[in-house]
Amino acid sequence: MNREDLDRNFGFLLHDVARLMRTVFDRRGRELGLTRSQWWVLTMLYAKEGVTQSELADFMELEKATLGRLLDRLEEKEWVERRTDSLDRRVNRLYLTDNVQEVMRVLRNIAAEVRNDALGDLTNSEHERFIDTLLKIKTNLLTQDDARPDLAERPSLSAADD
Repeated sequence: MNREDLDRNFGFLLHDVARLMRTVFDRRGRELGLTRSQWWVLTMLYAKEGVTQSELADFMELEKATLGRLLDRLEEKEWVERRTDSLDRRVNRLYLTDNVQEVMRVLRNIAAEVRNDALGDLTNSEHERFIDTLLKIKTNLLTQDDARPDLAERPSLSAADD
């Protein structure tokens, strides 16, 4: 595979665009004093408030201990709180506090600016087609994953398979 192939390779291109968007977001959000991991946790909690730590770790594809340390730091800032589940006292649910709401407004504004800059001069029609295409790709992948065995069940590749 040569360089030109990579420049038009869907997987590489999608990954690179996502990386660039995260980098631009990091740069613009630096004055908030958040690490990328912290703003990602806050953003995920904004979308899925009330989840358990295990559910959030699974969703974010993080180790539970790693997420626990991030949550501890955010809890020290009084931005996140753990509340005991009403049905199972062994379970804590995660919530954003009122203290983080202004930070969340700034994060959402920065994210909107980055998205607008990324979409640049796309027409509304191009933007809608792009979103529709991404949704179709997402559906295709979700459908495929449902039909495939877990990775653990798949045979591993060995040097002989090359």
